Amino acid sequence: MSLLIDSFLSAILLVISLDAEMVSIVGVSLQVSITSTLLAAIIGIPTGFTIAFGEFSGKRMVITVLNTLLALPTVVIGLFVYAFISRRGIFGPFDLLYSQTAIIIGQVILIVQVVAAFTIAAISRIDQRYRKTAMTLGANRRQAAWIVFREARFAIVAAVVAAFGRVISEVGISMMLGGNIKGFTRTMTTAMALEYDKGSFTLAVALGLVLLALSFGMNLLFHFFQGRTRA
Repeated sequence: MSLLIDSFLSAILLVISLDAEMVSIVGVSLQVSITSTLLAAIIGIPTGFTIAFGEFSGKRMVITVLNTLLALPTVVIGLFVYAFISRRGIFGPFDLLYSQTAIIIGQVILIVQVVAAFTIAAISRIDQRYRKTAMTLGANRRQAAWIVFREARFAIVAAVVAAFGRVISEVGISMMLGGNIKGFTRTMTTAMALEYDKGSFTLAVALGLVLLALSFGMNLLFHFFQGRTRA
């Protein structure tokens, strides 16, 4: 018990003092997570919007597949991407393995379906009369789609926030594709795992506190935008 208390107090001091190693690790985590979230949003939002508005055979199956992929394990994604970017893989010559780019690729694959599925859900909740009324008043399909998008914008932002919360706390992809290289690909979660293996808890607890603070902030934003959708 005394070890836990001492580690917690030391961790608080580490956070307050803005320890250089801790700040570097947090910076790497934020950089790769924000980048992957933005890329997933660029891909996922239009994809979800197209599926929600489209009328095509197999639409329900596509949505079912997207919802199933929400539970895709990070280890499976790590193995899949590793097979493509390792030296023997198709993209081996690009030397992507154990880089921030590799982590970003894996994280985008992890959350793009989150953004797409939540966007579909957000669009589906909008009363179809908005679209029909707009088209009755002379709006074309693009203008009608923009009106629906404006009505669903808070729910879509909430989806992006949820996706960011998913990647900032994942460890499998970061460890397998990033290699946990100090100062380059070491994220908060991989650093915590390493410090635990070393039996050094101070930095691990400090990073855990920062991660909890970030997660709490993401949840606040998520509930804020969810509340705006109900307003």
